[in-house]
Amino acid sequence: MVSDEYISWRNHFLLLLDRIPTPIAVCRPDGEVTVANPAMAAEWGTSPVRLRGRNLHEMFRPRLPGRLDRHIEALRLGRRPRHPIEVRWLAGAGGVEREGELLVDPVGDGFPPSPMLLAVLRVRVAETVPRPAEPAAEVSVVEGHILALAAAGATTAAIGKAVGLTVDGVNYHLTRLTRRWRVPNRTALVAKAYVLGVLSTREWPPAPSPQRTRGGACRSTQSPHIPPGGTR
Repeated sequence: MVSDEYISWRNHFLLLLDRIPTPIAVCRPDGEVTVANPAMAAEWGTSPVRLRGRNLHEMFRPRLPGRLDRHIEALRLGRRPRHPIEVRWLAGAGGVEREGELLVDPVGDGFPPSPMLLAVLRVRVAETVPRPAEPAAEVSVVEGHILALAAAGATTAAIGKAVGLTVDGVNYHLTRLTRRWRVPNRTALVAKAYVLGVLSTREWPPAPSPQRTRGGACRSTQSPHIPPGGTR
């Protein structure tokens, strides 16, 4: 039977994980993701819940073929490789290739007695090509859903319940969009979303514009439901 102390510790760990801006995932020994934070999920333009069940082997392409397999096998044998794995992956629904380093270590001091892996992604930002002054007017499906609910007046808690994120997870996406679009607060963020065409001006309740959503708008965003007491 799971103790109350374990449940409390796990909830505290998940809350802490949501607050960390570095992409992190907890995986099984074979690389299957069991828990991911919003930062890791954002690299694929999805939510942590939808990233669960995917495998590190399908998510990343090591610069050296087979490097990830050898790294995990070394962990199985009780060794701890000290060098990170150079990887590439296709970020977001648009499939933009990114590069970085993947650090994979066992959770705890013993392995296999502690048979879970902690995967930490260091995204490499080495591009020096000048970017347009105007921020990109494109969002992921999850971001579009969050913006639509915010435009409808939903609270952060109500948004989190609707999209399957914690309050901290929702705030992570809102903060990320606020910085990307260079606006000071949520009200300005919603206004900017309309100006950039991310939210449709012809619908109520608010809904994302499919043309501005990577992968198209999900059906649930067409009529965002706000639970009783969910308005600000």
